[in-house]
This record gives sequence, C-alpha cells and structure tokens, in this order.
Amino acid sequence: MHARDILIDGFGRIQEEVHAALDGLDPDLLNRRPSADANSVTWLVWHLTRVQDDHVADAFDLEQVWPAQGWAKRFGLDLPVRDHGYGHTPAQVAKVTVDSGDLLTGYYDAVHEQTLGALRGLAAKDLERVVDERWEPPVTLGVRLVSVLADDLQHVGQAAYLRGLLQSAEA
Repeated sequence: MHARDILIDGFGRIQEEVHAALDGLDPDLLNRRPSADANSVTWLVWHLTRVQDDHVADAFDLEQVWPAQGWAKRFGLDLPVRDHGYGHTPAQVAKVTVDSGDLLTGYYDAVHEQTLGALRGLAAKDLERVVDERWEPPVTLGVRLVSVLADDLQHVGQAAYLRGLLQSAEA
C-alpha cells in the first residue's frame, strides 16, 4: 500500500467521525459548553476543520476553503478570517456557534474534498519535501500531514466524548 493511500484512508476516517459526532445534534447541544472554560462540539469540529484547511492549503500552495468558497461568510463569526482557534480564550470559543450541524459538515466535507484532491497527486518522494523551516528539524510534508491527522483525530474524539456527556446529562 502506498503512503498516499494510507493518508487518504486516515482522512476518510476523520470525515466519518466528524459526521458521527454531529449527527442529529440540535444547536443547543452543538453549542453547549460544559463550563465557561470548556469547548463546545461546534468549536472542536470547527477548529479541527480550520486546522486541516489551513495546514493542507499551506503545504500544497492552495487557497484555504474557508475564505475561497465563502464558508467564512456563511458562518458569520466575529473572528479574523484566518483564525483557526489556536490559543482561543473562552470568550473567543463562545463566538463559535452554529444554527445547524449541516454547516459544520458542509465545511468539513469541502475541506475533505480539497485534501483528497491534494493527496491523490502525491508521489512517495513528495512526502520528503520541507514545508516549514521554522522547526528543528524542518517539517516535511509527510510529518505535517501526520500531524494534521493526529490533531484532527484527537479533536473529533473530544467532540464525540463531549456529545456523549451532553446527551447523558439530558437523559
């Protein structure tokens, strides 16, 4: 199996888990934070999607889906257009809300399609290309993609766990 195929499979699993974490949740549960300092399901999925959008676009010299396809306007968040959630304060987390999970899945699916398009053209040697020289050692494309996979899987797992907590509190 080619590394490209493993990456495509990994990003496909994130998409499945994003849909599962959001499926059937009403806006109240999507946006609810268990405490003033905690994240919501909405914030977690928005953040993981923004990170994937930002990092994949940068690594492949693409436009981010968020501004290019109008998702920033559709969400209408009171945040800078390039914001992806790193270092958010509780007040900034509170700004990330939606009226429907469909908005989150729509944005994630658009980012997923761009990610798959970029991955389909990969050759094994491409994974060795340095994409960020600010680190020691410099970050290669392969390392960046695995980093995005790991971050996204962690956050979608948090969203699924939070979903379960919120639903059990309602029962």
